[in-house]
Amino acid sequence: MMSQLSLLLMRGLAWLPLAWVRALGRLLGWLLYGLVGSRRRVVDTNLRLCFPSLTPTQRRALTRQVFVCFAQAWLDRGWLWHGTPERVRQRLRLSGAVHELAGSEPVVIFAPHFVGLDAGWTALTQQLPRRFTTIYTDQANKVMDAWILAGRQRFGSVRLFGRVDGVKQIVAALRAGEPLYLLPDMNFGPHESVFVPFYGVSAATVPSLSRFARLGRAKVVPVVTRLTATGYEVQVLPHWPDFPGADAQADTARMNACLQTYVDAMPQQYYWVHKRFKDRPPGERPVYE
Repeated sequence: MMSQLSLLLMRGLAWLPLAWVRALGRLLGWLLYGLVGSRRRVVDTNLRLCFPSLTPTQRRALTRQVFVCFAQAWLDRGWLWHGTPERVRQRLRLSGAVHELAGSEPVVIFAPHFVGLDAGWTALTQQLPRRFTTIYTDQANKVMDAWILAGRQRFGSVRLFGRVDGVKQIVAALRAGEPLYLLPDMNFGPHESVFVPFYGVSAATVPSLSRFARLGRAKVVPVVTRLTATGYEVQVLPHWPDFPGADAQADTARMNACLQTYVDAMPQQYYWVHKRFKDRPPGERPVYE
């Protein structure tokens, strides 16, 4: 549970050399791997379903790496949200097709759930002269909620929409030229989701990427953030041609297929701690028993 003491510790991490922060993250990751057995089993199940060719030994090794990357990225929020702006900018490297985010054209940013998702958001809002928006889910812990909200609003002119705000405000902002940083690759429940393959396994997936692109008359630009030894590389990829199409389910399947190629490049940095396959199609058994 996030407490005021924890916040003080996170602020203190902002002043440490990055190598020290990452070393602490490695220790924390090993500790979580050893102590949080229920979540370790979730990661192992996800990897077993998505990478069936891995041996149990290989899965255990990759699971440990997942916990280490998760912990390192969590501690990195100390300097992301409390370090000097100069230090933050120095550690966040924007690369790739950055021109896709220039101008005022409506853009939906497909930001998959890699551990560096907050670093990606910070890089965009700090380094690019546009007003970005995203969708925020309130946290049960009010101390954590306030800390995350302040961190994500640290740079630039940003808008955070709550999930209860509805679609109209988000679409209006999109059409006005405010890029939407969207993270649709999680299991948000069967309501309004479609079942499409993810690594060959049916996964309940919200078709929001296709929906917002269509309603906002926007192009879709993927942004993939990679944790590196010197900070993060935030890679802007070319926009997807002919997206959205006429079929939202086909669009969502295409999204997952593209996501697989991003995950294959750095599987240890994907958010495997999430129960991605919690909801099953009718007739299928639960996978997290």
